[in-house]
Amino acid sequence: QVQLVESGGGLVQAGGSLRLSCAASGRTFTNDAMGWFRQAPGKEREFVAGINWSGGHGYYADSVQGRFTISRDNAKNMVYLQMNTLKPEDTAVYYCAVRIGMGSYNYWGQGTQVTVSS
Repeated sequence: QVQLVESGGGLVQAGGSLRLSCAASGRTFTNDAMGWFRQAPGKEREFVAGINWSGGHGYYADSVQGRFTISRDNAKNMVYLQMNTLKPEDTAVYYCAVRIGMGSYNYWGQGTQVTVSS
């Protein structure tokens, strides 16, 4: 079965950096897109960043573009989210997700809390 496990969340001051990791297992993920979503208290879950597992092309929400970078290590089945110049509004639970083929993301991790203090 597909399993996604996030790590790397924590408390950081505004302007700081944090790197999230996602360990994927259960299949080869050769052409599977991987992504990061987040959900802040009282808000809907929103897309943050995505990357094709094999191609390495990243795409981002406007709110994080230029500050966040998604990357992958196919040999280790790992996906990362480097978050720089963090803002208090980045505070949320961050979820790793995978999209098998085309369409919607259909597998999710349990999430990791990111808290940015002012």
